[in-house]
Amino acid sequence: MIPTPTQPVTFEKFVEGKPENRRYELHNGGIIKIAQPPGKHEEIIGFLASKLTLEFVRLNLPYLIPKQALVKPPKQESAYLPDILILNCPNLLSEPLWEKFSTVTQGASIPLVIEVVSTNWQDDYIKKVGEYELIGIPEYWIVDYSHFK
Repeated sequence: MIPTPTQPVTFEKFVEGKPENRRYELHNGGIIKIAQPPGKHEEIIGFLASKLTLEFVRLNLPYLIPKQALVKPPKQESAYLPDILILNCPNLLSEPLWEKFSTVTQGASIPLVIEVVSTNWQDDYIKKVGEYELIGIPEYWIVDYSHFK
């Protein structure tokens, strides 16, 4: 069971109690339900993920794009579910939360994070950019398609 948003939640309680068939993030101890994205949002994710996969296969890089892995900033009760997360497979052996919670915490494991802007644009432009930088993620893309038809 997920505690109400007014109660601070630890990362461990969050990952152990969130429903599997819904998307949630943890923001400083508060559980945020991720809304179902619009079709255009999903089209962009699919396009980018397919092109990126072709490129890292072509370059023979040991990367993968997981479906629902979380990114946890250090010393914070937060965990984010990026739209696209590229992982460096050899470094997953050094990730303390990977096996049990499919969660990464180290910049060396994350060559690239991509967020496609939807209704939570403030999180993508303000909150996550700083926290991803603290983790040491070398590249963060924000894809904002709101001005294109």
